[in-house]
Amino acid sequence: MDPAQISIAILMVGAAASLLVWLRSDMAAGSARRMTALMKRVGLDPGPGTFAGMRTAAIKKVMLRRCRRCPREGLCERWLAGEVGGDNSFCPNARTFRILKGAGGRS
Repeated sequence: MDPAQISIAILMVGAAASLLVWLRSDMAAGSARRMTALMKRVGLDPGPGTFAGMRTAAIKKVMLRRCRRCPREGLCERWLAGEVGGDNSFCPNARTFRILKGAGGRS
């Protein structure tokens, strides 16, 4: 390989890495937005008061991780838009939302 080909290869690897970083941050932002909207829809305050303690902050971290890994983001978007009826039982965080709501997580 000549130096020009090596330079092009390095640029391509850098561009691919940049795209992956951008994609992950975009997906994380989408998950956080959906989780916040779900919390509001089920009657929870997504603000800092709900997750003020260390334990609830850890719960929020787990919930965000579940949301990021959820394969049902399309269904979630449609449910939030009112295009799909029923409850949020499709959500991997549905049980946690119910527990938080029962523990006084209402605004």
